[in-house]
Amino acid sequence: MQYSFNWKQLSVVAGLSFWNFYFRFHAGAIRGAQFVEFLKALSQQIHGKLMVIWDGLPAHRSRVVTQHVESLNGHIVIERLPAYAPELNPVEYIWGYMKQRELGNLCLHTIGQVGAFARNRLKSMQRRPQLITAFWKQTELAI
Repeated sequence: MQYSFNWKQLSVVAGLSFWNFYFRFHAGAIRGAQFVEFLKALSQQIHGKLMVIWDGLPAHRSRVVTQHVESLNGHIVIERLPAYAPELNPVEYIWGYMKQRELGNLCLHTIGQVGAFARNRLKSMQRRPQLITAFWKQTELAI
């Protein structure tokens, strides 16, 4: 049997602290405006100054993101990972785990069902601190 899907894109953005990870789903591609929304949500959940370590995704360097961060007068500090170093980004290990362990062989009928299933699996992963520790350890960063 062959399936031909006509789904629209569903994207997710995530951030990882030492004790938790945070995520948000978006219909369509994630651009600078969605990263600003994510940073605002992080600021509401995590009080105090934030250091955000990002890879070189163009949306991370967009004008709207840069202006937002600059408007916060140091509340959020951005540091960049080296180019072409996904192995240093612990969030990449969230996606690898999701694809291999949580979503492997998933076959649902609508993008809404996929989104609901993925949201539930990510929430379940948030309740497993050993996973968060493992994502950090896999980077082999000296933290």
